[in-house]
Amino acid sequence: MIEVYIDGASAGNPGPSGAGVFIKANGHVDRYSIPLGMMSNHEAEFYALIKGLEICFEKKYKIVSFRTDSAVVNRAVEKEYIKNKQFAPLLYQALELTKKFDLFFIKWVPSRENKVADELARMAIRKNEEEDIE
Repeated sequence: MIEVYIDGASAGNPGPSGAGVFIKANGHVDRYSIPLGMMSNHEAEFYALIKGLEICFEKKYKIVSFRTDSAVVNRAVEKEYIKNKQFAPLLYQALELTKKFDLFFIKWVPSRENKVADELARMAIRKNEEEDIE
């Protein structure tokens, strides 16, 4: 089974944001630090899930187990519902992507178990700022 750790981060709410995706697959690891532009922290968390799903689909993984420290994302995916309608399109996009896998799991983990994805998301915030300078 492929383990995928995801995290979204924003410097401000909204502010420059990034997604971190850390994948453990068959003894191999991949790290992705994806700048997302300006958005809220919750939006960044949903985009981290979406980007992780897209990467796994491109790599042709069939069984994936996602870990997130975002209770909002975890709960929304498990219930296939979110109260805040602003995030509904992101949730529905993620849910459509999950259907492309033979098995998809998502689990909430404490922040201390998600440090690599968090570091990758914070690096992505800095990449936003570097792109603005150029």
